[in-house]
Amino acid sequence: MKTTLLLITFVAAGIAGWTARQAKLPAATQIEIAPGEIGSHLPEFSVKDLRGKDFSSANLNGKVVLVDFWATWCQPCKKEMPGYQKLLDLYGRRGLVVVGFKFDTMTDTEDPLLFARRIGVRYPLAVASEDLRRKFGGIEGLPTTMLYDRRGVLQNKIIGFEYTSVIESNLKPLL
Repeated sequence: MKTTLLLITFVAAGIAGWTARQAKLPAATQIEIAPGEIGSHLPEFSVKDLRGKDFSSANLNGKVVLVDFWATWCQPCKKEMPGYQKLLDLYGRRGLVVVGFKFDTMTDTEDPLLFARRIGVRYPLAVASEDLRRKFGGIEGLPTTMLYDRRGVLQNKIIGFEYTSVIESNLKPLL
């Protein structure tokens, strides 16, 4: 009888301790999402664009942001980028911002600013330093397109070429 009473006391004490520990946990625990994964946040960055102007993530608050990683030697990039300019022309007044980060891992096939002018791109372009690429979770291939909503949450990530119409269909609900 003493053994049973002692066992019941220990079990009750254990349950009470477990309940007290559970009560101290926050109501909703936040799950950490790796940079560059769907649901992650637009990283903080500050760069000089290819024209020497400052460009920062601080200027993107409350905007829908399309981030494009590209290179002058990337043929699919050359096909995508004019479409992104068209989307910016159509939806810029509704809060869309487009920024292009140029890879510098290989020699450019032409001057990046002349390249952009030739294909009709006018949105900000900057060099994607190793640190910047790391902040975006690393880039697995070019082109890579990331679409962030107005809260700065990554909603869509595409590695490789995609048609402008597909990007537009993903973009419209975020505007």
